[in-house]
Amino acid sequence: MTDIPPVDFDRWQPSYDPPPPGHVSGSRLERVLRQGHFAVTAELNPPDSADPADVFAAARPLARVADAINATDASGANCHMSSIGISALLTRAGIGTVYQISCRDRNRIAIQGDVLGAAAMGVRNVLCLTGDGVGVGDQPGARPVFDLDSISLLRTIRTMRDDGMFLSGRRITSPPRMFLGAAENPCIAPLDWRPDRLAKKVEAGADFIQTNYIFDVPTFARFMARVRDLGLDRRVFILAGVGPLASAKAARWMRSNVPGVHIPDAVIARMERAADPGEEGKRLCIELIQQIRAIAGVSGVHVMAYRREHLVSEIIAQSGVREGRPAD
Repeated sequence: MTDIPPVDFDRWQPSYDPPPPGHVSGSRLERVLRQGHFAVTAELNPPDSADPADVFAAARPLARVADAINATDASGANCHMSSIGISALLTRAGIGTVYQISCRDRNRIAIQGDVLGAAAMGVRNVLCLTGDGVGVGDQPGARPVFDLDSISLLRTIRTMRDDGMFLSGRRITSPPRMFLGAAENPCIAPLDWRPDRLAKKVEAGADFIQTNYIFDVPTFARFMARVRDLGLDRRVFILAGVGPLASAKAARWMRSNVPGVHIPDAVIARMERAADPGEEGKRLCIELIQQIRAIAGVSGVHVMAYRREHLVSEIIAQSGVREGRPAD
Protein backbone atom coordinates (compact mmCIF):
# COMPACT_ATOMS: atom_id res chain seq x y z
CA MET A 1 0.00 0.00 0.00
CA THR A 2 1.33 3.43 -0.93
CA ASP A 3 1.63 5.86 1.95
CA ILE A 4 -0.10 9.22 1.71
CA PRO A 5 2.54 11.96 1.35
CA PRO A 6 3.06 13.91 4.59
CA VAL A 7 1.28 17.23 4.93
CA ASP A 8 3.25 20.33 5.86
CA PHE A 9 0.80 21.65 8.43
CA ASP A 10 3.09 24.55 9.41
CA ARG A 11 2.80 25.92 5.89
CA TRP A 12 -0.99 26.07 6.03
CA GLN A 13 -1.51 27.03 9.66
CA PRO A 14 -2.56 30.71 9.98
CA SER A 15 -1.00 32.70 12.76
CA TYR A 16 -3.17 33.47 15.78
CA ASP A 17 -1.20 36.33 17.28
CA PRO A 18 -2.76 38.55 19.94
CA PRO A 19 -4.16 41.92 18.77
CA PRO A 20 -2.19 45.14 19.34
CA PRO A 21 -2.61 46.89 22.71
CA GLY A 22 -5.97 48.65 22.98
CA HIS A 23 -7.53 46.45 20.30
CA VAL A 24 -9.81 43.43 20.62
CA SER A 25 -9.30 41.89 17.17
CA GLY A 26 -6.43 43.45 15.27
CA SER A 27 -8.62 43.74 12.17
CA ARG A 28 -7.96 46.41 9.60
CA LEU A 29 -11.41 47.89 10.21
CA GLU A 30 -10.81 48.19 13.94
CA ARG A 31 -7.37 49.68 13.36
CA VAL A 32 -8.69 52.29 10.92
CA LEU A 33 -11.50 53.33 13.26
CA ARG A 34 -9.32 53.52 16.39
CA GLN A 35 -6.82 55.66 14.49
CA GLY A 36 -9.61 58.17 13.86
CA HIS A 37 -9.89 57.70 10.10
CA PHE A 38 -13.23 57.80 8.29
CA ALA A 39 -13.86 54.13 7.52
CA VAL A 40 -15.52 52.59 4.48
CA THR A 41 -17.20 49.19 4.45
CA ALA A 42 -19.13 47.71 1.53
CA GLU A 43 -21.61 44.90 1.09
CA LEU A 44 -20.91 42.04 -1.29
CA ASN A 45 -23.73 40.59 -3.35
CA PRO A 46 -23.33 36.85 -2.57
CA PRO A 47 -23.34 34.48 -5.56
CA ASP A 48 -25.73 31.62 -6.20
CA SER A 49 -22.69 29.54 -6.99
CA ALA A 50 -20.02 27.29 -5.47
CA ASP A 51 -17.26 28.76 -7.66
CA PRO A 52 -14.79 30.93 -5.67
CA ALA A 53 -14.16 32.96 -8.83
CA ASP A 54 -17.67 34.39 -8.54
CA VAL A 55 -16.91 35.64 -5.03
CA PHE A 56 -13.68 37.33 -6.13
CA ALA A 57 -15.39 38.89 -9.15
CA ALA A 58 -17.99 40.47 -6.86
CA ALA A 59 -15.33 41.58 -4.36
CA ARG A 60 -12.86 43.08 -6.83
CA PRO A 61 -14.54 46.51 -7.27
CA LEU A 62 -15.15 46.79 -3.51
CA ALA A 63 -11.69 45.78 -2.31
CA ARG A 64 -10.10 48.86 -3.89
CA VAL A 65 -11.77 51.24 -1.43
CA ALA A 66 -13.31 49.23 1.44
CA ASP A 67 -11.61 48.67 4.79
CA ALA A 68 -13.79 45.56 5.12
CA ILE A 69 -16.33 43.77 2.93
CA ASN A 70 -19.57 42.48 4.44
CA ALA A 71 -20.48 38.87 3.69
CA THR A 72 -24.25 38.71 4.08
CA ASP A 73 -26.01 35.77 5.72
CA ALA A 74 -29.00 34.84 3.54
CA SER A 75 -30.33 38.40 3.67
CA GLY A 76 -34.01 38.72 2.92
CA ALA A 77 -34.30 35.03 3.90
CA ASN A 78 -33.02 34.01 0.46
CA CYS A 79 -30.34 31.34 0.10
CA HIS A 80 -26.92 32.22 -1.38
CA MET A 81 -23.35 31.15 -0.67
CA SER A 82 -22.84 31.22 3.10
CA SER A 83 -21.33 34.21 4.85
CA ILE A 84 -18.71 32.03 6.57
CA GLY A 85 -17.65 30.60 3.21
CA ILE A 86 -17.32 34.02 1.60
CA SER A 87 -15.49 35.38 4.65
CA ALA A 88 -13.02 32.49 4.54
CA LEU A 89 -12.31 32.98 0.82
CA LEU A 90 -11.79 36.74 1.12
CA THR A 91 -9.69 36.43 4.28
CA ARG A 92 -7.42 33.91 2.55
CA ALA A 93 -6.95 36.49 -0.23
CA GLY A 94 -5.94 39.12 2.34
CA ILE A 95 -9.20 41.08 2.24
CA GLY A 96 -10.80 42.18 5.51
CA THR A 97 -14.35 40.94 5.97
CA VAL A 98 -17.36 41.51 8.18
CA TYR A 99 -18.88 38.09 8.81
CA GLN A 100 -22.64 38.51 9.20
CA ILE A 101 -24.58 36.12 11.43
CA SER A 102 -28.36 35.89 11.31
CA CYS A 103 -30.12 34.22 14.24
CA ARG A 104 -32.90 32.99 11.98
CA ASP A 105 -31.27 29.78 10.77
CA ARG A 106 -29.01 28.40 13.54
CA ASN A 107 -29.24 27.80 17.26
CA ARG A 108 -26.71 28.91 19.87
CA ILE A 109 -24.72 25.69 19.65
CA ALA A 110 -24.18 26.01 15.90
CA ILE A 111 -23.46 29.74 16.09
CA GLN A 112 -20.80 29.41 18.80
CA GLY A 113 -19.07 26.71 16.77
CA ASP A 114 -19.23 28.85 13.61
CA VAL A 115 -17.68 31.80 15.47
CA LEU A 116 -14.72 29.66 16.54
CA GLY A 117 -14.33 28.32 13.01
CA ALA A 118 -14.47 31.79 11.48
CA ALA A 119 -11.89 33.10 13.95
CA ALA A 120 -9.60 30.15 13.17
CA MET A 121 -9.78 31.07 9.48
CA GLY A 122 -8.70 34.64 10.23
CA VAL A 123 -12.06 36.42 10.29
CA ARG A 124 -11.86 39.31 12.76
CA ASN A 125 -15.13 41.29 12.34
CA VAL A 126 -18.65 40.00 12.92
CA LEU A 127 -22.06 41.66 12.51
CA CYS A 128 -24.76 40.31 14.82
CA LEU A 129 -28.27 40.31 13.32
CA THR A 130 -31.62 38.92 14.37
CA GLY A 131 -32.49 38.28 10.72
CA ASP A 132 -35.53 38.67 8.50
CA GLY A 133 -38.42 36.26 8.95
CA VAL A 134 -38.58 33.31 6.55
CA GLY A 135 -41.90 34.58 5.19
CA VAL A 136 -40.19 37.37 3.21
CA GLY A 137 -37.90 34.96 1.35
CA ASP A 138 -38.37 32.50 -1.52
CA GLN A 139 -38.60 29.42 0.77
CA PRO A 140 -41.32 30.47 3.24
CA GLY A 141 -41.83 26.87 4.33
CA ALA A 142 -38.41 26.80 6.03
CA ARG A 143 -38.47 26.40 9.81
CA PRO A 144 -37.14 29.52 11.62
CA VAL A 145 -34.90 29.11 14.67
CA PHE A 146 -34.40 32.49 16.42
CA ASP A 147 -32.83 30.81 19.46
CA LEU A 148 -30.99 34.13 19.96
CA ASP A 149 -31.58 37.68 18.79
CA SER A 150 -29.04 40.36 17.90
CA ILE A 151 -28.57 41.52 21.50
CA SER A 152 -28.19 38.06 23.02
CA LEU A 153 -25.86 37.13 20.14
CA LEU A 154 -23.67 40.13 20.96
CA ARG A 155 -23.55 39.03 24.61
CA THR A 156 -22.72 35.48 23.54
CA ILE A 157 -19.73 36.38 21.37
CA ARG A 158 -18.51 38.96 23.90
CA THR A 159 -18.59 36.22 26.56
CA MET A 160 -16.61 33.94 24.27
CA ARG A 161 -14.08 36.68 23.50
CA ASP A 162 -13.66 38.43 26.84
CA ASP A 163 -14.37 35.65 29.33
CA GLY A 164 -13.11 32.73 27.24
CA MET A 165 -16.26 30.71 27.86
CA PHE A 166 -19.13 29.11 25.98
CA LEU A 167 -22.64 29.90 27.21
CA SER A 168 -22.52 26.58 29.03
CA GLY A 169 -19.64 27.86 31.16
CA ARG A 170 -17.11 25.53 29.55
CA ARG A 171 -13.72 27.14 28.96
CA ILE A 172 -12.39 28.06 25.50
CA THR A 173 -8.64 27.46 25.24
CA SER A 174 -8.08 30.17 22.56
CA PRO A 175 -10.98 32.67 22.49
CA PRO A 176 -12.16 34.24 19.22
CA ARG A 177 -10.66 37.69 18.65
CA MET A 178 -13.62 39.49 17.12
CA PHE A 179 -14.59 43.14 16.57
CA LEU A 180 -18.32 43.04 17.32
CA GLY A 181 -20.88 44.87 15.23
CA ALA A 182 -24.63 45.36 15.13
CA ALA A 183 -27.17 47.07 12.87
CA GLU A 184 -29.50 50.01 13.48
CA ASN A 185 -32.37 51.74 11.64
CA PRO A 186 -32.19 55.43 12.68
CA CYS A 187 -34.90 56.69 10.31
CA ILE A 188 -37.69 54.21 11.08
CA ALA A 189 -40.44 54.84 13.65
CA PRO A 190 -40.54 54.96 16.60
CA LEU A 191 -37.73 57.48 16.13
CA ASP A 192 -37.42 58.44 19.80
CA TRP A 193 -36.79 54.80 20.72
CA ARG A 194 -33.93 54.22 18.27
CA PRO A 195 -31.08 55.74 20.35
CA ASP A 196 -32.22 53.77 23.39
CA ARG A 197 -32.21 50.59 21.31
CA LEU A 198 -28.68 51.44 20.20
CA ALA A 199 -27.65 51.88 23.84
CA LYS A 200 -28.83 48.33 24.58
CA LYS A 201 -26.65 46.98 21.78
CA VAL A 202 -23.65 48.92 23.07
CA GLU A 203 -24.25 47.53 26.56
CA ALA A 204 -24.42 44.05 25.05
CA GLY A 205 -20.97 44.47 23.51
CA ALA A 206 -21.24 46.24 20.15
CA ASP A 207 -17.94 47.85 19.10
CA PHE A 208 -19.30 49.24 15.82
CA ILE A 209 -22.68 49.88 14.21
CA GLN A 210 -23.69 49.71 10.56
CA THR A 211 -26.99 51.44 9.85
CA ASN A 212 -29.55 50.73 7.19
CA TYR A 213 -29.76 53.10 4.22
CA ILE A 214 -29.78 56.79 5.15
CA PHE A 215 -31.68 58.92 2.63
CA ASP A 216 -33.16 61.32 5.21
CA VAL A 217 -30.17 63.25 6.54
CA PRO A 218 -32.10 65.63 8.86
CA THR A 219 -33.73 62.66 10.64
CA PHE A 220 -30.37 60.91 10.91
CA ALA A 221 -28.79 64.10 12.27
CA ARG A 222 -31.42 64.25 15.02
CA PHE A 223 -30.71 60.60 15.83
CA MET A 224 -26.99 61.36 16.10
CA ALA A 225 -27.67 64.37 18.34
CA ARG A 226 -29.44 62.09 20.81
CA VAL A 227 -26.63 59.52 20.45
CA ARG A 228 -24.15 62.23 21.48
CA ASP A 229 -26.38 63.30 24.38
CA LEU A 230 -26.25 59.71 25.66
CA GLY A 231 -22.48 59.59 25.22
CA LEU A 232 -22.76 56.61 22.86
CA ASP A 233 -20.54 58.20 20.19
CA ARG A 234 -17.63 57.78 22.63
CA ARG A 235 -18.39 54.09 23.16
CA VAL A 236 -19.18 52.79 19.67
CA PHE A 237 -18.17 53.53 16.08
CA ILE A 238 -21.14 54.36 13.82
CA LEU A 239 -21.02 53.73 10.07
CA ALA A 240 -23.98 55.16 8.16
CA GLY A 241 -25.51 53.08 5.39
CA VAL A 242 -25.61 54.57 1.89
CA GLY A 243 -26.15 53.32 -1.64
CA PRO A 244 -26.83 54.48 -5.21
CA LEU A 245 -30.45 54.30 -6.35
CA ALA A 246 -30.97 52.98 -9.86
CA SER A 247 -34.32 54.66 -10.56
CA ALA A 248 -37.45 56.12 -8.99
CA LYS A 249 -39.15 52.75 -9.52
CA ALA A 250 -36.37 50.98 -7.61
CA ALA A 251 -36.61 53.54 -4.81
CA ARG A 252 -40.37 53.02 -4.46
CA TRP A 253 -39.88 49.25 -4.42
CA MET A 254 -37.22 49.49 -1.70
CA ARG A 255 -39.41 51.75 0.42
CA SER A 256 -42.32 49.30 0.18
CA ASN A 257 -40.52 45.97 0.37
CA VAL A 258 -37.18 46.26 2.20
CA PRO A 259 -37.58 46.27 6.00
CA GLY A 260 -35.98 49.24 7.74
CA VAL A 261 -35.68 51.49 4.67
CA HIS A 262 -37.09 55.02 4.62
CA ILE A 263 -36.84 57.05 1.40
CA PRO A 264 -38.42 60.53 1.50
CA ASP A 265 -40.82 61.60 -1.25
CA ALA A 266 -38.39 64.38 -2.23
CA VAL A 267 -35.70 61.83 -3.06
CA ILE A 268 -38.07 59.83 -5.27
CA ALA A 269 -39.24 63.02 -6.98
CA ARG A 270 -35.62 63.96 -7.69
CA MET A 271 -35.04 60.56 -9.29
CA GLU A 272 -38.20 60.93 -11.39
CA ARG A 273 -37.05 64.31 -12.74
CA ALA A 274 -33.59 63.04 -13.70
CA ALA A 275 -32.74 62.66 -17.37
CA ASP A 276 -30.33 59.87 -16.40
CA PRO A 277 -31.67 58.23 -13.20
CA GLY A 278 -28.64 55.96 -12.75
CA GLU A 279 -26.23 58.87 -12.87
CA GLU A 280 -28.50 60.90 -10.58
CA GLY A 281 -28.57 58.05 -8.07
CA LYS A 282 -24.79 57.97 -8.04
CA ARG A 283 -24.61 61.75 -7.60
CA LEU A 284 -27.14 61.61 -4.76
CA CYS A 285 -25.10 58.92 -3.00
CA ILE A 286 -21.96 61.06 -3.19
CA GLU A 287 -23.84 64.05 -1.75
CA LEU A 288 -25.26 61.94 1.07
CA ILE A 289 -21.80 60.66 2.02
CA GLN A 290 -20.46 64.21 2.16
CA GLN A 291 -23.40 65.42 4.27
CA ILE A 292 -23.19 62.44 6.61
CA ARG A 293 -19.45 62.89 7.12
CA ALA A 294 -20.10 66.39 8.47
CA ILE A 295 -22.30 65.03 11.31
CA ALA A 296 -20.45 64.75 14.60
CA GLY A 297 -20.06 61.21 15.90
CA VAL A 298 -20.19 59.46 12.52
CA SER A 299 -17.12 57.26 12.01
CA GLY A 300 -17.65 56.05 8.46
CA VAL A 301 -20.05 54.82 5.80
CA HIS A 302 -21.31 51.39 4.85
CA VAL A 303 -21.98 51.19 1.09
CA MET A 304 -24.74 48.88 -0.14
CA ALA A 305 -24.77 48.94 -3.94
CA TYR A 306 -26.83 45.89 -4.88
CA ARG A 307 -25.99 44.98 -8.50
CA ARG A 308 -24.19 48.33 -8.84
CA GLU A 309 -20.94 47.33 -7.16
CA HIS A 310 -18.98 48.66 -10.12
CA LEU A 311 -19.88 52.19 -8.99
CA VAL A 312 -18.51 51.93 -5.46
CA SER A 313 -14.90 52.91 -6.21
CA GLU A 314 -16.02 55.94 -8.18
CA ILE A 315 -18.51 57.00 -5.51
CA ILE A 316 -15.94 56.81 -2.71
CA ALA A 317 -13.28 58.58 -4.80
CA GLN A 318 -15.61 61.44 -5.75
CA SER A 319 -16.91 61.79 -2.19
CA GLY A 320 -13.37 62.55 -0.99
CA VAL A 321 -13.72 60.62 2.26
CA ARG A 322 -10.45 58.75 1.81
CA GLU A 323 -8.39 61.85 1.01
CA GLY A 324 -5.62 62.53 3.49
CA ARG A 325 -5.45 58.97 4.75
CA PRO A 326 -1.98 57.41 4.90
CA ALA A 327 -1.06 54.81 2.32
CA ASP A 328 -2.26 51.31 3.19
